[in-house]
Amino acid sequence: MVHLQQHGLEVAATDVPSLGGLKQRVGLPRRLSSCHTAIVDGYVVEGHVPAADVKRMLAERPDIVGLSVPGMPAGSPGMEGPPPVPYNVYAFDDAGNIEVFSSHRP
Repeated sequence: MVHLQQHGLEVAATDVPSLGGLKQRVGLPRRLSSCHTAIVDGYVVEGHVPAADVKRMLAERPDIVGLSVPGMPAGSPGMEGPPPVPYNVYAFDDAGNIEVFSSHRP
């Protein structure tokens, strides 16, 4: 959340009784599941997605459900610390398609 706020995005946290239920309701593929789930202007943002990718998604308005960084890769926002590893941000749609939206290298 802090990373997104530092990059000019407004963030409000809400506790939900079942995070797993929320992930299922918003159409998040199980293999893209991570630790945090957000809804940003109608899009799902899952895990440690960089603010630049969220901003790009909002500017381009692709026909997707959302973005995900599965797991918690070292070097992603909020997971700083040695040694950083390369990771991908995935876009997914409601038909089950998943593709690389961006790649990040240390």
